[in-house]
Amino acid sequence: MAPRILLARHGQTEWSLSGRHTGRTDIPLLEEGRRGAKLLGERLHRSPLDGLPDAEVRTSPLSRARETCDLTGFGDRATEWDALMEWDYGAYEGLTPAQIQERRPGWFIWRDGVPEGETLEQLTARADEVVAWARSADRDALVFAHGHILRSIGARWLGLPLDFAARIRLNPTSLSVLGWAYGEPAIESWNDLGHLAGQED
Repeated sequence: MAPRILLARHGQTEWSLSGRHTGRTDIPLLEEGRRGAKLLGERLHRSPLDGLPDAEVRTSPLSRARETCDLTGFGDRATEWDALMEWDYGAYEGLTPAQIQERRPGWFIWRDGVPEGETLEQLTARADEVVAWARSADRDALVFAHGHILRSIGARWLGLPLDFAARIRLNPTSLSVLGWAYGEPAIESWNDLGHLAGQED
């Protein structure tokens, strides 16, 4: 079996709702995020995934990802892994893109990076570490993490430069699957929110 990696982004938080860059600040899930995580868990335990009995599960140690993992029913199988932590945004932590543009017109995170935080090269290396781990055994992998690191993993799974991540948006509580097509790395599905259909606000 060619190994796949399933990417689960954490549920909605106050900062993700308002568009603030949330790197290492440990922001809890909103009630909406907890409901979404439970719906994601129901999906992961239904056919055709059936709870992914043979998958290796890892989660970012930050509470918004860890709680999402727990609420989906995978907490007892998950290993915390610092490689899955969100981008360290340094001086831009907690700011919205609009606020950053006021300070630095024309700024583009996937090209310009962040001051006093993690470099693009460091983020690429972490994403490559996760991709190498996911491909290291004949089993699926399931990870619970954050928007920018998961988009980075998507780009690097495909063998593309990190800035490709700008083109693959990822919503809270989404499910994505990276696999293979004709022997080449491929996106099987991306930013799938089908499990949230009909969710009440």
